[in-house]
Amino acid sequence: MAKAKPSPRVESDRLNTPTDLDPADTRKIAEGLTVLLSDLFALYIKTKNFHWHVSGPNFRDYHLLLDEQSQQIFSIIDEVGERARKIGGTTLRSLGQASQMKRVADNNAEYVSPLDMLIELRDDNKALTAHMRDLHEVTDEANDVSTTSLLEVWIDQSEERTWFLYESTRNATQGGH
Repeated sequence: MAKAKPSPRVESDRLNTPTDLDPADTRKIAEGLTVLLSDLFALYIKTKNFHWHVSGPNFRDYHLLLDEQSQQIFSIIDEVGERARKIGGTTLRSLGQASQMKRVADNNAEYVSPLDMLIELRDDNKALTAHMRDLHEVTDEANDVSTTSLLEVWIDQSEERTWFLYESTRNATQGGH
């Protein structure tokens, strides 16, 4: 009697962490987290770029603000990637992949005024918040309470960054201090 051959394992099965979440949901959530991770890398680099290149009379305040914000963004990056793995998904494998998926536009200009830097980052953080709210709906519907909870914290942090950037630019756009 011939022995039954084991079914061939797909390579990606080797990274399939067990979870009680629906496989279709985990795929969708992991994909959303991967796009979020791409956005966070892009926003981190842009925030550091502006941190390094800010100039002018408010240099110290802006330099420190952007450093604090970049550190906060960086601290989220590992959590996002690990969350995708915890639920059995995969995530980013390269900067090239992140570059293809990100929704945060690069800014490679030789010079950007400090006010324009803050306005651009304000708008980027605001858009990031909206994208996280969309992902929150997906995770909530899938009953992925852990990712939903993490997103709530990250949304709050993004809203705070937006608020600080808004307040730093509010009167400046009208010629005030």
